[in-house]
Parts: sequence; structure tokens; C-alpha cells
Amino acid sequence: MNHTLARPTKPRHNHHLHGTMLLLTVCLSHAALASDNSPSSLQGVAIPVSPGLLDGNAPIVLDKIAAIQLGKALFWDSAIGSDGVACASCHFHAGVDRRTQNQLSTGVLHKKPSGLRFQKTASNAEGGVNYRLTAEDFPLHKLQDAHDKQSAVLFDTDDVVSSSGVFTQRFNTVNSNGDELDNCTPTKDKIFHLGALNTRQVQTRQSPSVINAAFNFRNFWDGRANNTFNGVSPFGARDVNAGVWVTQADGSVAKQALRLENASLASQAVGPVLSATEMSCAQRAFPDVGRKVLTRQPLANQTVHPEDSVLADLRADSGKGLNTTYESLIKTAFAPRYWAGSGDFGKPKASNAAPYQHIEANFSLFFGLALQLYQQTLISDQTPFDSPRLPNTYPQVPSALNEQQARGLKVFLDVECVACHKGPTFSSAVHPSLFNNDSSFESLRLINRKLLNGKGITQAIMDEGYFNLSVTPNDHDLGVGGRDPFGNPLSFTDQYLHELLSGKPLLDTIAVNACDFDSPFFVDFQARELTTDLYMTGSCGSRAALAQTPKLNILQAELKKRNQGRLMSATKGAFKVPSLRNVELTGPYMHNGSLLTLEQVVDFYFRGGNFQNPEHFAKLVFPQPNRIDAQQKADLIAFLKSLTDERVRWEKAPFDHPELAIPHGHDTMANGKLATDLMLTLPAIGKQGRDANLGPLLPFEAYLQP
Repeated sequence: MNHTLARPTKPRHNHHLHGTMLLLTVCLSHAALASDNSPSSLQGVAIPVSPGLLDGNAPIVLDKIAAIQLGKALFWDSAIGSDGVACASCHFHAGVDRRTQNQLSTGVLHKKPSGLRFQKTASNAEGGVNYRLTAEDFPLHKLQDAHDKQSAVLFDTDDVVSSSGVFTQRFNTVNSNGDELDNCTPTKDKIFHLGALNTRQVQTRQSPSVINAAFNFRNFWDGRANNTFNGVSPFGARDVNAGVWVTQADGSVAKQALRLENASLASQAVGPVLSATEMSCAQRAFPDVGRKVLTRQPLANQTVHPEDSVLADLRADSGKGLNTTYESLIKTAFAPRYWAGSGDFGKPKASNAAPYQHIEANFSLFFGLALQLYQQTLISDQTPFDSPRLPNTYPQVPSALNEQQARGLKVFLDVECVACHKGPTFSSAVHPSLFNNDSSFESLRLINRKLLNGKGITQAIMDEGYFNLSVTPNDHDLGVGGRDPFGNPLSFTDQYLHELLSGKPLLDTIAVNACDFDSPFFVDFQARELTTDLYMTGSCGSRAALAQTPKLNILQAELKKRNQGRLMSATKGAFKVPSLRNVELTGPYMHNGSLLTLEQVVDFYFRGGNFQNPEHFAKLVFPQPNRIDAQQKADLIAFLKSLTDERVRWEKAPFDHPELAIPHGHDTMANGKLATDLMLTLPAIGKQGRDANLGPLLPFEAYLQP
């Protein structure tokens, strides 16, 4: 398949170090000046292309419109989950989840005993299963003085505010009677239960927005949704057994590896569907999902608005669901070589079940790519910030900003928020081509080496767009510093260090040039400790003298030192930089949902975070109580609110949707061994958006009890 991020094939020759410090000064000055520029509008910015998906001699998708229709139906259909949970159940409010009941999880990623039990809340309530959140419960790390990191800690917890998912059950088979619920057997849940009744499990991290996620190089908070889609799982080429079934020229069908680049949305989409906490009974397989829904009417029990921007032409006469099947949509959208073959494609778990068909066996491929193409329509680029720039202003001021918002933009730039929240998406976790305008870089700069602590002492290598802000101690959640199910580092950085030590290439097909780092190794290594960068791609141009890496003996010695010495990897406890677009509506904030309001977020940054992890990005997140006053804080928040797209606020096209009933806590009644759901029902919304009676979407705090 296609590979655009090729590894180098031969080493470069050595370079003289004459003029290195001058070059270094120029490079660092250039980086500093770049951060003073106001981000550009998102209008007209192209989504990174997946070569071979829609183009080339043999594209995978033949009908993009049908694929988008398929993707929207799959995203909003409650039949996709084992027990009535849709993808949209956690992404229905400006792309996030605004539910307030049964949304607490224990800090299960925290390996200490407290991670397996609920703690009291900041409001001194018992919390736990089925708890209804209040405004008093935030922030999850509460200080006597919110502006002073060193002030007395009044409350702290490793619990997480996240999203309710599925009951703990074991998959048996899909129901053959058209029931949207799978045939599953409840198993005892040691955490999520009310007495003897299982309750819905809650996830370990807050649900990030799907809006503008099309621009992300990787997805999920820890980046595990790989840029390369393998057709089956989130892990790209790391999953060596992944493959899709493809009809060959002689009519036979063979399993082939797929490597579709710039497709992290597809990689992300296939993860939750089989997760035993998010959407699935344990041990369900993707072909089982296909078998369940292929002949089913999409959205069969859900109202579709007659003016739905994508699905109106397929709306059933009854108003419920579509007038087609998932099988028909797949066969219209995708090339026949992925669904038309005959033969035995594996056996379901149920002993008396027929073997999977070709179209069932490849259902993960259709699901992932259809959701990617649908979510690529969810671009919010019509905000006041996206208006034409006023002439002769510095920074460049969008004409639709009011006076306070314009002042807030200047604060945003002056205090260097833009260093991480950069480019038109306001995130450095997107495809670097969106914010990296220096054409002299041969690599995408997915790894960088930066000043870590603001004192000119510690440099650290880190994944661009994934930073440790000390929201929680590292041992609560390793983030991108964790590992995939195969034991490999999630981070590009830790793969790169392994490459320097062993000579073995990175698992992920990215290029890394030492000369492209903000802080090249020459900053704090002596010339005699360095050697030519053997893994460089292309040319470093004017920075060629900086194409140096530490010698092997130096690498080995440094990595044995405390915090890896001068080769510190700032990946533990690091998380994806989210987009700030629509941030007014996407609370609660941070990976653990710990902050309620934008005011709390600003306080967090200006006090320098909550803790001081070794990998803490103190160059930008450090105590600075005198750098912003009350008026500047108000201006900054006003600017952040200018990043809201009114189409998102009012759910106008493309952000309209079918009806969806979402589990929202439990009552005390039993349903077998499962607690009975309370439901939050979203009405079907058409392309004109919400009416005055429904009103606009509101910030998360508006839905909480006082």
C-alpha cells in the first residue's frame, strides 16, 4: 500500500561544525518569532489526504457520498453497541459528552489501591456509581488559593470524570430476531455495581471532541490510534496479524496487509466498538457486528429528521431509520474486491453458527473508513476568528472580533499559549504540515527536543503535540508514555531513542532528523560526544551542521542516569494537545475531566499546573501570578469563546443528527442482573439546526446541579 513517510535508505556523510552556534541562534530565533504570529483561519485548509482511499488506479471507496451516509448512520446507530450504546453516545454535544450522572470512574490506571475504589468528592459526597455531579465537585485538585500551586491542598482525588459505557458482560452471539441488543451473559463487576446489580462502566479518560479531529496526526489522548490504518485495529503496522480480505485477479480471496496513511480517524473508530468497557460485551469480534447489522435497517428505532443534511434522501417514509440496509450502503460505497468474494472467512464463537461471509469479515474496514469520511465533514471553520484579517494590525486581528476578544488574542500570544495551541486548529497534535511553514524541514517534526524547565538547564525529547502539564502525578496515567497491547512504546520519542541505541527502525514509519529539533544535541553535548545523524532523511539545508546525535557510548551512559540525563524523554504523563475550537462547549477539561470552567483552566496554567512531574513542561506551564491581571484573564477567556462556531452551538449542518437515546444513570429497579437505565433522549435535528424552543448547546457547567 502507500507509504509517504519513508525511512531513510542510507546515512549522510559527516559535516564540519564551523558556524554551528550561529546557525543555532538563527534557528532558535526563527522558532521564537514564529510563535508571535496569530494562527491563520481554518477556512480552506485541506484535510490530510489518505493516498489510495479515494484516488489512484484502484481506490478503496468508489462512492464518497454513500460512504459518508454509511458513516453517519453507523456513528449515530445505537445498534452498533452490544447494549444500546452508539459512538455518538459519548460525542453528542459539540463532539463531546455532557452527561452528569454515572460519569465518575475510579483512577483505575493508577496502580495503587486507591485506583480500584471510589473516593469522596470535593463536595464531601460519597460519589461513585450513579453519582450526579455538582459544580462543587470541581476542580478535582482543589487548592486554598487557586493562583498559588504551593498553597494548601484542600482536596485531591485520582477519580476521573468521563463517559458511561456498557455493562460488564460476556458475548455469546448476536440475536437473530432483529433485536439490537447482543446475546450476552452478565459477569460480576467489582467496581461498577449497585448491590448485586451491574451498572454501566465509566471510561478512564474524558471523551475528546470528534469535531476537527480529522486534522489530528494520531487520535485518542495517548495517541494510540495510529496515523496508519490497518483495516482492523487502532495500532497500524504494530498489529502484525491485522489484514483485510481482498479478491485477487484469479477470483480467489486472500488476506492482505493494509497500510493506509493519514487515516488515524479510522484507526480510532475501530477501537471503542470492541472495547468491553465502551461499546461491547467482552470477546465480541468485528465480523459479529457485521453479521448483526448488515441486513438491518440503519437507525431502525431512531427518528431521522426530514431535513437531515446527509441522510434526508434515504429517510424511511415512517420517519424511523433509512429506506436501505447497511449491506446495500457498503456495496455502493466500497470496491467489490473487499466484499464480493465467496468462501469461509472464519467461524463465529457460537457452535452452530455459519462461517463469516466476505462482507462480514471486512466489516471493520468499512466501519473505520466510513466513520473517517463522515467525521471529515465535521469541520468548524466559521467562527469569528475565521473572519478576514484587519489590515495593518499586529498581531493580525480577525475583523469579526470585538474589542475585548482582540485584546484577548494579544494575551493569548503574549503568554505563549500559541506555542502548543498553534496553527488554524489551535493544536500542535495535528498533522504538522498544518502549522509548520518552514519548507526547509525534511521531516514532519513529529518528535522535537525542547527546553523543558525555562531555566536554560534541561532539554527533553518529546512527541510534538503531547506534553506533560502535571494535571496529575505520572503514576495516575502514563498517557503517551505507556505501551500498546504488544508491549511497544506508544510514543515516537521512546521508539527513536531505541533506534539510536540499537539501529532498529521505528515501528511507525516516520522520519526524524536531529537537525530539525528546536534544541539540537549540540546545545548541551560537546562536539567530541557527537557523531553524524545516521538516520537523517533528505537534507538539513542551512542546519546541516546540526545533524548530529550522541555517540553510542554517550547514549548508553546518559540513559543510565537519573531521568535519563541529557537524553530525557518527556513522554510519561504526556497527553495530546486538544484543539481550542468550540472550547466553550467542550468541558469538563483535561484528560481526566478535572476542570469545570475556562476560568479554572486559565488559573491552572498560570499557577504552573497541579504537581511537578519530572517531565513537566515548565518552559510554558510555570507559576506566573503577576503576568496576567483580572482584566487580561477576562479578555483571554472572551477570545477563547470567539473560537465557537455558531453552527456547532445550534447543531446546524454538518453538525445535525438523528434521534438518539443515551443511558444517563440508573434507577433502583433491576433488569435481570443489570440496573435499569435512565435515558437522555436527543431529538432529531435537521440542517437548519435547533429551534428557539430547544435553545443552543450550553457549556458543561450549565447542566450541573449547583
